[in-house]
Amino acid sequence: MARVLRAYVRWADRLADWTGWAAMWLIFMMVGVLLLDAVMRNVVRSPIHWGVELAQFTLAAYFFMGGAITLKDDDHVRMDLLYGRLGPRGRQRMDLVTVLCLGFYLVVMLIGSISSLRYAIATDERRFSIWNPSMIPIKALMVACLVLMLMQAVSLAIKHWSALRGVPLDGSDPLPPAGRGA
Repeated sequence: MARVLRAYVRWADRLADWTGWAAMWLIFMMVGVLLLDAVMRNVVRSPIHWGVELAQFTLAAYFFMGGAITLKDDDHVRMDLLYGRLGPRGRQRMDLVTVLCLGFYLVVMLIGSISSLRYAIATDERRFSIWNPSMIPIKALMVACLVLMLMQAVSLAIKHWSALRGVPLDGSDPLPPAGRGA
């Protein structure tokens, strides 16, 4: 069973890394679109109506896609009222409880986003603007990224549970010091 859990954690972590890498490149795409929009509007005097909206969609995709790697790398914001005072075992327990609460939240968000995606598909939902883009791609990406975040939350729960049991999955110290947020 430990082999299966190790394989799942490695797979989920690699997927989070790949998705984070892909998200990183979206910033360059967004800057390119905004630069093109500025040049077309101010230099050529022929504005493109889709530039700002495409940049907004790209930024939304960037945030969605960055969720799993943010969880994996422990780069999220942690409010440290109690966490820093806890010992290593207490931090692992707190992290496990937190990731379980996060899992519940992500499941609720996933249910809502699937419903929203179904509605967008059924009604061919579009954004009301001159460009009039379909909302289906961004909503589908939101569903996929919530699934990725949920997979990463499961991976984190496995890591914290294993560390609490004294059997870390990666062969490191079973109870490492606090992460960057502490």
